Amino acid sequence: MNEFRTGLGWDNHRIAAGPALILGGVTIPSEFGLEGHSDADVLTHAITDAILGAAALGDIGMHFPDSDPRWKGADSLQFLKHALDLARQAGFELVNVDSTVILERPRLKDYRGAIRETLAATLGLPVDRVSVKFKTAERVGPVGEGKSAEAQAVVTLATRR
Repeated sequence: MNEFRTGLGWDNHRIAAGPALILGGVTIPSEFGLEGHSDADVLTHAITDAILGAAALGDIGMHFPDSDPRWKGADSLQFLKHALDLARQAGFELVNVDSTVILERPRLKDYRGAIRETLAATLGLPVDRVSVKFKTAERVGPVGEGKSAEAQAVVTLATRR
């Protein structure tokens, strides 16, 4: 019988002028981006944390601390690949990803396909096992005020047979 594990990931980053807005490894045209030590890909960070959590392997900060200059400006898809490799080494396979980006603007629906495809390719999953949803905060709190972006992710891991 397979063992199933569920992991929850969450991340947030401040909005800033200058950096690119990258979500799920896809650069989104925007007059602002997200501030962070790496590329500040809030979606990829949340999924990375969810994978690490499901496998009880810590969190993204343990593996990629923002105090380490090696990760300055790093492509967050490498964090995702590393988390998946660690989960596989622990005997797990990724079953699916369900995620949500919370951002007031820009509207993201036109980028859903590209984001899902990029994440699926990075994770070695069929696209129909990668869900990406978009929400606004309805002008409530830091996200709603246009000061930050958040992402949430849930993943399911299964033991390999």
